[in-house]
Amino acid sequence: MRVYVPLTLPGLAEAHKAGLLGPAPLDAYAITPALREWYVSDDTEELEYAALSRAAQGSLRQLAADPRAPRRRVVVAVDVPDTAVTAGPERGSDQSALGAVRLAEAVPLKKAASVHVDADDAEEDVAAAAAALGAADQGDDDAQFTVDGADDHELMWFGVQEIPNLV
Repeated sequence: MRVYVPLTLPGLAEAHKAGLLGPAPLDAYAITPALREWYVSDDTEELEYAALSRAAQGSLRQLAADPRAPRRRVVVAVDVPDTAVTAGPERGSDQSALGAVRLAEAVPLKKAASVHVDADDAEEDVAAAAAALGAADQGDDDAQFTVDGADDHELMWFGVQEIPNLV
């Protein structure tokens, strides 16, 4: 199963140094029945993109919690056995929980298929989105508009061998 692990650039640097995504439990995103039902598509590529987008939102939340991290979202795509994945944390009807899963064990970075990172030109919008996240969570429509602005930037694809250049 392909899962998408949200990180920050410092988190990616730590994973690269350790050779491991962790510690466990590790929150991630994948094609879940709830995501499939919400997205209303059987196209695997579209569903994987939806899971990747959910992970990018998870990365944004990590950036909001770490003001010193560079304002670029990071997602690592990893292939793990289905048995390594359990349903994510219960968050009721929270749409941001769609596709959320949890990995019970740390994952060797060598199992990563790719890394997805914002381009430099996204930093201003991602910084604004991270700063507005708390207000958006409280129902502020203007703040939500700012948060949604980060989604206007597509994450760039990198091979795992390019991680040293990213960190």
